[in-house]
Amino acid sequence: VQSTGGSSAVSKCSAAARGYIQDRFLQLLAGRRRRRAPLIHRGYYIRARAVDHCVQDFLLKTQSLPRTQILSLGAGFDSLYFRLKDMGVLHHTVVYEVDFPGVACQKATLIKGVKELSALVGDTGGEGLGAITFSGDDYKLLGVDLSELSELERTLEEAGLNNEIPTLFIAEVVLTYMENTRSDALVQWAAERFPRACFLLYEQARPQDAFGRVMQQHFGQLRTALRSLPLYPDCQAQRRRFLAKGWTECSVMDMNEFFTCCIPEDEQRRVQTLEPFDEYEEWHLKCSHYFVLAASKGMEPSWTPLSPSGTVAGHAGPAGVAGSVPAAVCAGLSGVPGLRRYGHRSVLIKPSVVVTTGGFGEEHGQHCRVRSVHLLGRHAGHWGAVCVTQNVPDQRWGGRLYHTVSRLSDTLALVVGGRTSPSSTALGMLWLKFPETCDASGTGDVAVELVNLQPAAEAAALRWRHSTTEVTFKGEQYLLVYGGRSALQPVLGDWHFLRVPELSCAAIAVEGLVPESRHSHSACSWEGGVLIAGGLGAAEQPLGSVFFLRELEYGFQWQTIETHPSLVPRYSHTAHVHEGKLLLVGGVWFHASSVPGVTVIDLMTGLCLNYVINVEHLEWPLMLHNHSSVFLPDEKELLVIGGGGNCFSFGTHLNPEPVLLSLSSILSSH
Repeated sequence: VQSTGGSSAVSKCSAAARGYIQDRFLQLLAGRRRRRAPLIHRGYYIRARAVDHCVQDFLLKTQSLPRTQILSLGAGFDSLYFRLKDMGVLHHTVVYEVDFPGVACQKATLIKGVKELSALVGDTGGEGLGAITFSGDDYKLLGVDLSELSELERTLEEAGLNNEIPTLFIAEVVLTYMENTRSDALVQWAAERFPRACFLLYEQARPQDAFGRVMQQHFGQLRTALRSLPLYPDCQAQRRRFLAKGWTECSVMDMNEFFTCCIPEDEQRRVQTLEPFDEYEEWHLKCSHYFVLAASKGMEPSWTPLSPSGTVAGHAGPAGVAGSVPAAVCAGLSGVPGLRRYGHRSVLIKPSVVVTTGGFGEEHGQHCRVRSVHLLGRHAGHWGAVCVTQNVPDQRWGGRLYHTVSRLSDTLALVVGGRTSPSSTALGMLWLKFPETCDASGTGDVAVELVNLQPAAEAAALRWRHSTTEVTFKGEQYLLVYGGRSALQPVLGDWHFLRVPELSCAAIAVEGLVPESRHSHSACSWEGGVLIAGGLGAAEQPLGSVFFLRELEYGFQWQTIETHPSLVPRYSHTAHVHEGKLLLVGGVWFHASSVPGVTVIDLMTGLCLNYVINVEHLEWPLMLHNHSSVFLPDEKELLVIGGGGNCFSFGTHLNPEPVLLSLSSILSSH
């Protein structure tokens, strides 16, 4: 547990070095420097921002009072005191920090040895007295085990803590490491002993979904189990906990809601443009698994730093559920190396042959961008898979992610766009040519050829997280490339019609209200046009709109498809159309407290029904984002291949085996 403080200090330090947070003291306290990934930077930014938001609000609300105090529990190597002192906002506030004796002694030695830190604290006289490892006029550092409540109370009294003045308690990922009886006792003690008090809690939530299970496993392996989660699994349970322990007011937000509601839009944009970034799914999942809580009692005026703006109130209510869909491992594909990947694409090229390309995953025993192409086939009811070699120089295929693959015939498919790294310019187009006898028995290679594009068509290819869909106009076949993002544009809203097979750009008139720019949406061919659903919009907010680009006599027209109840906004899902119904599979959302399963939209009536995925027969967490899926109409089954991603600092999770979802009960019941 003690080592978690050191590693979080290093991560905060890295975030500060990249401009996410302004804090020159972190480097002095963290000591060692390590460059962390952009996803980690964002995660520690939102944590620092949430704590700072509440602390500043407390200081603002109490600035006219003669004296206040802050008590930081499990403070580790946090720089809060030094930042506040440097800003000149501690005129009448004393900061007390408590941590294990070993940590407190280490920090005290560090402060004494660094001139810039010791100068800020000023004259010290009382350090080294028992548990008080450092004592300045407005800063006290105490070495006490928080689970020993009587010892804590005695030491705080000795250090001068005053029960009668307004006090802010801070517990930033601390209580969850304690036995629940002890952390509950601490929460209750703070409410009972301090008539005017505020409590700020930042910690993990939602242990039971796939991301939550990976998160718990990670902390279990570190021997720092998250003990709060079984009793207090979500924001509502934590709120009830504080109200039951003597706090009179309590508000709580997960970090997606905090980012949307409490951070000004210009600051959101600043953070979103600090580094090349393309891990939206993992960022939003991380944020939905952490919360900030603000509880208070006896405060006049009342302390409510987490008041959401009206537009997003009720951010994460439950999504209505119509039933469930069973998931089972696809037996024949179990254990096939190379199918553990994400950001790849799979497409049906013949009734029982699937091609899977690209993405990031396992190849030759290591994690990398996958260059091999896999053919999956079903023969006499049994699935099999084979890795087909490509006689291609690496730079052609480039191990791309977030591309599209469109089947043009049994022997031909087109790869459009994709990327290697988020800062790279996107990649062009490739032909995939299959032998006539192509199946999963492994006979014959797949040829990969570069497409020589006309300059006008190049713009269509320089993107990723887009869609490429077959449309028909005046009996001719075209591909519609729509949306996505590029190295220069975080979100695109343009479209291109490409004639098949020569791939020249066609100018076709399109009328109607143009959909807002998006990437990571889904697109399906339907009645000669295209159905676009969901996606991530310009402000990195999921979209809940469904559009139909409909063929008219002289061109196409954008039409909105109204759904009822409204579609929960989502992105990074897959989609299929079957007999007038649009099926949306998985994805990421944060306007509902569950995990997206399968949503069925009746395209005639607009009725929108959500089904949860029953994973009881899977022995591992099923992550349904960055996956690929293929609909098998005869069996009314979905074959889900790959999926998962980099779960913040908890490790990479790749779904280990392809899964079959049986939709027969929900499709026949409609």
